[in-house]
Amino acid sequence: MNDVKTILIREEPIELCQLLKFAGLAGTGGEAKHLIVQELVSVNGEVETRKRRKIVSGDMVAIGDQRIVVAVG
Repeated sequence: MNDVKTILIREEPIELCQLLKFAGLAGTGGEAKHLIVQELVSVNGEVETRKRRKIVSGDMVAIGDQRIVVAVG
């Protein structure tokens, strides 16, 4: 399993679909939405199907074995 990568955002919250694109877990906004609808994304260990879910500092987002944690910086 990959290590957890920290993603710094300027301000919180950030929408899940925006975060996936910003973090490089999805190439486009459309791809990010597709991953979420297909129930391939989890937030803090729970499958998340809301593309506009608000993500804040400390949240862990995962797709498969790729994991990121969000921090404000």
